[in-house]
Amino acid sequence: MRIWSLHPKYLDPKGLVALWRETLLAKQVLEGKTKGYRMHPQLERFKRTGRSLDSINRYLTIVFQDAVDRGYHFNRDKINWKFQPVKMTVTTGQLEFEKKHLLAKLKARDIKKYEELKDNRIFDVNPVFDIVDGDIESWEKINATNKHKR
Repeated sequence: MRIWSLHPKYLDPKGLVALWRETLLAKQVLEGKTKGYRMHPQLERFKRTGRSLDSINRYLTIVFQDAVDRGYHFNRDKINWKFQPVKMTVTTGQLEFEKKHLLAKLKARDIKKYEELKDNRIFDVNPVFDIVDGDIESWEKINATNKHKR
């Protein structure tokens, strides 16, 4: 499960669809509707707000709007639009990690998108996040395939 801190506009079509599906799964977990993934580290950022359903629904609105802007037809009924706005934080280290991780994914599966983004120094963040100084988030899973991105 990858719930990006970066703005979804940087994702290729496959990545955007995966983000939508994975965030909907995360929402189901937070709603207590599934037993799988309950301890997934990516959920921590939503749980620590104290208003996890508000925060995940707000996050989904950004993904949904990006999809609409691209001409996709994601199901708006999957979002509870009555959420209370919640701000979350993301660290500068996490953003740098995700930037490198995304570029590696794009290089492998969408070279045109990779070429478009590879020289970007600054990537916009999903607007639900405020940026704070810091290392990679404690909930980020570092494994053999992405540890070089630290």
